[in-house]
Amino acid sequence: MNLTLLILIPLLTAIALLLVPNRHVKWLALAGASVQLILALALLVIYRNEVAAGNTAQVFFQQQYNWFPSWNISFHIGVDGISVAMILLTAFVVIAGVLVSWNVEKMTKEFYFLLLLLSFGAYGFFISLDLFVLFFFLEIAVIPKYLLIGIWGSGKKEYSANKLALMLMGGSALVLVGLLGVYFGSGQHTFDLLLLSKVSIPVKVQMICFPLLFVGFGVFTALFPFHTWVPDGHSSAPTAGSMFLAGISMKLGGYGCLRVATYMMPEGAKEYANIIIILSTIAILYGAFATMMQKDLKYINAYSSVSHCGFVLLGIGMLTKTAITGAVMQMVSHGLMTALFFAVIGMIYERTHTRQVDEMGGLLKKLPFITTVLFMVGFCSLGLPGLSGFVAEMTIFMGSWEHNNSFHRVATIAACMSIVVTAVYILRAISKTAMGPIKESYQHLTDATWNEKAAAIILLAGIIAIGVAPFWLQDLISPGAEIIMQKIQLVK
Repeated sequence: MNLTLLILIPLLTAIALLLVPNRHVKWLALAGASVQLILALALLVIYRNEVAAGNTAQVFFQQQYNWFPSWNISFHIGVDGISVAMILLTAFVVIAGVLVSWNVEKMTKEFYFLLLLLSFGAYGFFISLDLFVLFFFLEIAVIPKYLLIGIWGSGKKEYSANKLALMLMGGSALVLVGLLGVYFGSGQHTFDLLLLSKVSIPVKVQMICFPLLFVGFGVFTALFPFHTWVPDGHSSAPTAGSMFLAGISMKLGGYGCLRVATYMMPEGAKEYANIIIILSTIAILYGAFATMMQKDLKYINAYSSVSHCGFVLLGIGMLTKTAITGAVMQMVSHGLMTALFFAVIGMIYERTHTRQVDEMGGLLKKLPFITTVLFMVGFCSLGLPGLSGFVAEMTIFMGSWEHNNSFHRVATIAACMSIVVTAVYILRAISKTAMGPIKESYQHLTDATWNEKAAAIILLAGIIAIGVAPFWLQDLISPGAEIIMQKIQLVK
């Protein structure tokens, strides 16, 4: 399969959006997002067929073209099972984000252009096998976030946009320094990920570059204490912006922590693993308890994202195959779940003009479809069996429990405790929003439109597909996790 199509389609669609009349913009954006989803599903089928046919290559569908030969920088792309899972997540969130944004009237062309540009950066990031190109696509994804919040956001949107941009640019700076350290310190003078993974990077270099890369990418995925941009950024972003931020952009960080930092520098990963576990456990518990204090639905979902992304980093820090597999499953699960949560919050806000749970009540009577989806995504968040959240978190817990020492067992138990807290704030928020008597001012409300129903069903399909039959995703991810673990196990 030609992977360049994954980045050409969103890029060409984004450019075309600026050239067509306004009346065609939404349909063109939807067509482009639909093609992306079809390509992602085709990639899944072709990849599985290759594996079933006995192809044991580390990376599939590679393409490589020289870009800056003097620096050994090349446009090198390819995928494994982990990449395919992230591409599927991106495609689902993109089409749902386009559908949810159907009523955007302000600067419609520019809005959809930035959404498609975000997807262009995400696809490029997930298929890049050259670290410089990977960094290039990471940076492409920052600018649209800033503009989406600053122009189409609400509340303290200028403050939130500036805070997000500064925090993410700070993380990017750490990533760039770490990549340059690997480039020169490895002695290979290359950014090629596959080549660097086959050489032994000096331990001294790993001790310096691993924390730079892990913390740099960690900023993107709400690593404690660099998570503070998340609540403000999510709460001020437009609905589709929040869906992209939580559903896709935060996964760039988790993917970078795993694919770049941990995979390339296993000695560094082992050395700093305990610190990662401590910070992740703090993030899980802090995010859960902080969410209990929130009254705004967007802040509830934003702080819960800090907690849920803590599970991703906890799985990586545990350094077992099961835990790493669970971490990737959690990235996919959380991406679908939080995108759907923000979509539903946006639907409720459009009708009630409030996000304060204390000002709602009885919405189930007038908005049966929207509130039913709210119940479903809430149950996914608290880890109800049959939905993706349960599968992902249980896989992480099982992988974490494989360590038989007190430190890892205590961290696992502490992380498990957050489930109870999550159940409290989710059930309380949903009951105040959907149950009880309905206010007189809400009697005129109408339920979801066709585009909102389509967006919700698409994301729900992914959540249920993972929750009911998780083995297809686990089988997709496991070979990539096994390759990472083989490098880690070689470390004495």
